[in-house]
Amino acid sequence: MRLIILTGASGSGKTTIADHIARRHPERARVFRFDSVGVPSPEERMARWGTGSEPGGEWQRAMTIAWLARIGREHDDLPVLFEGQMRIAFIAEGLEAAGIAEARIILVHCDDATRTHRLCHERNQPDLANPDMMNWARYLREEAEASGSEVLDTSKMSIEDSVEYICRSLGIERSGA
Repeated sequence: MRLIILTGASGSGKTTIADHIARRHPERARVFRFDSVGVPSPEERMARWGTGSEPGGEWQRAMTIAWLARIGREHDDLPVLFEGQMRIAFIAEGLEAAGIAEARIILVHCDDATRTHRLCHERNQPDLANPDMMNWARYLREEAEASGSEVLDTSKMSIEDSVEYICRSLGIERSGA
């Protein structure tokens, strides 16, 4: 199974890339979205998983591991794209637990000005363009660099170029744009 995992903070472009690929290539790649499980409120997360001392928290860790177990069970001959806001440490743990030996982890990243523009103007979620999100993005970038994971900086890339890059990574030709 060819598995590409996109992670990154809000506004980086990972979900937009995945949505484009899912719409254009439903017969050529399977796309899984972390957030499709639903994101519980902070109160629900704390009640069930506690506060956790790690960035991302125990809920994110548990869901990442569960998602990768599911992907490991459900795979077929199609390449798989999995996207979500996940720590690379949690992805690595989930891959090992699921017995998935090969996966390409790509941090989708952008600079703070681009993230702010996307969140405020393109997604109409200005409440997410805050210091916590910028710090989370920086944390993920540092984690990617420390682990030797690939970083795709979408700050100056068009969505078309970003989609094309991920399609090539999946081993599918991009057609039907």
